[in-house]
Amino acid sequence: MAISFLCSHHQYSESPTQVLDILIFVSAYTEERDREREREMGTVAPNLMEVSATASVHKENGVVANPPKELDAGALFVLKSQGSWLHCGYHLTTSIVGPVLLSLPFALTLLGWVGGLICLALAALVTFYSYNLLSLVLEHQEKLGNRQLRFRDMARDILGPGWGKYVVGPLQFWICYGAVIACTLLGGQSLKFIYLLSNPDGKMELYQFITMFGGVTLILAQMPSFHSLRHINLVSLILCLAFSAFVTAGSIYIGHSNKAPVGDYTVKGSAKDRNFGIFNAISIIATTYASGIIPEIQATLAPPVKGKMFKGLCVCYSVIE
Repeated sequence: MAISFLCSHHQYSESPTQVLDILIFVSAYTEERDREREREMGTVAPNLMEVSATASVHKENGVVANPPKELDAGALFVLKSQGSWLHCGYHLTTSIVGPVLLSLPFALTLLGWVGGLICLALAALVTFYSYNLLSLVLEHQEKLGNRQLRFRDMARDILGPGWGKYVVGPLQFWICYGAVIACTLLGGQSLKFIYLLSNPDGKMELYQFITMFGGVTLILAQMPSFHSLRHINLVSLILCLAFSAFVTAGSIYIGHSNKAPVGDYTVKGSAKDRNFGIFNAISIIATTYASGIIPEIQATLAPPVKGKMFKGLCVCYSVIE
């Protein structure tokens, strides 16, 4: 309508280049206005990394337009896209390998060797495929100009604007809150255990070790970006390999010693207890593999992203398995 108005006025005396600029401006402004209406109606969610052509046209023509929404602190934390596929492997390993991994032996006692190994293999295959598929979807969306940095952004674009802010965001917050508390308590207990091994008559209390571990966590929380954690996550990956090597060596040594207990790998308990134990073990195994934060980690990769997440997943699952 505005274009027809401009074209119908014969007294318009500007040059053809200026006419073209104004036509482009009007077209972009109309498109942006329609998009804003759709967003207000809830039919289209705003893109987090959207760069509108309208802003540049407005600037060139001296018109002050509404600036794009600034990214929040969570988006800026993961947005430093300078990582490689090796860094991706470090982040993925650290996100999946956690305290839950220590409960896998308990899960195997509930399932037995055969059932436990089958569940572990199936969980690894299903989650590897799911993570890789999610990575490809995120890569495709980025090519379309709709880059999604977090699960909250995905929920906003897929389910609607309210879901990311009022459902996924609070859910992630409480999960992280509980995980930080649990890891701090576990870390304090581990430090006290090491302290008692070196000094059996030590007088230090558990709360002192929890405070020490919490202080270290507080320092790490000051890291400016996810990418800046890559070296710390590399140390975590090395420690995971060391833990596995020590546990394997200790098991072999005890198994071949004269004081080794008699091996009995049958599943204990009544039929009801065994049935509940199966579901308990499956939930433990599923929780172990289901904590990969794919959108956040993929946001740290330097472009082009193609193929890097797959290599990172291969590094991660090579360490876990």
